[in-house]
Amino acid sequence: MKPILSTEEVRRLEDIIEREGTSKAELMEHAGEFVAAVAQEYDPKEVVVLTGFGNNGGDGWVAADILQQRGAHVTVATPVGPSEVPSALARHVARRTSGRDVEVVVGPSRDELSDLLSGADLVIDAILGTGFHGQLRPPFSIWIPTLNETATRVISVDVPSGLDSETGVVEDCCVRADKTATMIAPKIGLYSADAPQYVGELVCGELYDKLDEVIDDVDHAAEIVEAADLVEFLEPLPATVNKYSRGSVLVVAGSARYPGAAMMAAKAAARAGAGYVAVAAPDACANLIRMALPSVPVIAIPSDSRGSFGAAARQVVCETAKKYDCVLCGPGMTTASGCMQVVSGLLELDVPLILDADALNCLSRLAIDGIDKTPELYRREAPLILTPHHRELSRLVGDLPVDDLGTAIDAAQRVVWAVGSDNLVVVAKGATTAVVGVERVLMPMSGPASLATAGSGDVLAGILAGTVATTHGEVERWELLASYAVAVHSYTGFAAAAEYGERSVIATDLIDLIGEAIQLVENAACRELGISGDEGDE
Repeated sequence: MKPILSTEEVRRLEDIIEREGTSKAELMEHAGEFVAAVAQEYDPKEVVVLTGFGNNGGDGWVAADILQQRGAHVTVATPVGPSEVPSALARHVARRTSGRDVEVVVGPSRDELSDLLSGADLVIDAILGTGFHGQLRPPFSIWIPTLNETATRVISVDVPSGLDSETGVVEDCCVRADKTATMIAPKIGLYSADAPQYVGELVCGELYDKLDEVIDDVDHAAEIVEAADLVEFLEPLPATVNKYSRGSVLVVAGSARYPGAAMMAAKAAARAGAGYVAVAAPDACANLIRMALPSVPVIAIPSDSRGSFGAAARQVVCETAKKYDCVLCGPGMTTASGCMQVVSGLLELDVPLILDADALNCLSRLAIDGIDKTPELYRREAPLILTPHHRELSRLVGDLPVDDLGTAIDAAQRVVWAVGSDNLVVVAKGATTAVVGVERVLMPMSGPASLATAGSGDVLAGILAGTVATTHGEVERWELLASYAVAVHSYTGFAAAAEYGERSVIATDLIDLIGEAIQLVENAACRELGISGDEGDE
């Protein structure tokens, strides 16, 4: 796993590296070398480097010097002369670079900059770094729109200029990069809020050859989960397996209004590996589910007048749930009073439990001012996995704003820290999904836009339930297991987009591609580990 840091932790890490004997001046040289190496992948002939007032601009000056020496024609556009750059480190490399063959343009007008950029086959954005937040000021409020209108290919240094590297928010205008070459470790803001629209491909230069020895000396905002981290969930089935040893799932879901959610979740659980999947659904929709899923036993539960779980449902569901390796509750269930009783009853059982969709909304209604204020509602010995999207997560914490990755992580941590159990995980779903446990935040591979379709969350919940069931609760790190399920779900999105087109994917398409997605995860893990695998499936 690769750490993701806050901007403050990156600064702390730079201080640690300096105490270990590598100065910030040396780090700037290494950063410039890394940017130049990334730039050379495009074999540019005409390069324009846009620099600012700080050390981010210094990285750009170093890269300009190296690229000029390696045969490119490089022009540096700077708001002030090299000797007037405020940052001492950046001023030193600016003076050095300007004394060589690099062309320097000081304070170009809009038209001059436009002409300069239009003649370049590569632009390096080294204007604003990780210290930026708020609104742009001249000349950069002119430079950045001109860059976006004119440049054909852009590499941003550390962070696209105009983006808040802590929050991912763009308040004004921001460079739209084709590639962002970040330094030491990715910043959390590069994955949050507006960032995915601007970052492009993200690459990271570690800059320090002993980084692995010191990076754990600072807190990690999150960690990127790679396919190789998931190999423990990719073991083949033993020859002696049977349907019960493969694990059993009870899907407590559905209503007369939303029977399809139960169907999708149950089928996804089976595709994900569970050997025995059953559905407990209100009797108002039980026969419909039976007809749609002939291989899945359906237990008819007493319903209310609107076709949701009724007053007698709690006892029946809870007695049934005790027989299964994993219970998934929530898809299409509604928040009727009987449903709320079912949720509270399941929380009291000693069985791995996944609460999704309406089960989360029921839990929110059972709490006062947020579930983190009443942790006794969801504190339990058995594993509990919550799978809220942003609106559901906001309700869980008393309607506090949750609208991006950063606020989602904060809200999820409130939930898990209130209980303090290693067996509680929040899968905070979004464009970038965070899997939050009491000690760490994991970020598995994000899926494509094709996953933004009704029912996709039901499929993810089913994949997660099927995966949990196969382990029979023998899991050391529940965050990693949940990350595996999210990765499989992401790969179903890629596979479905390839099959049907990104705009045409519907949730049911994902289910039949779960097996292919699992194989894609395995192939990716093999490549990362240097093991022979089928590389033709991606």
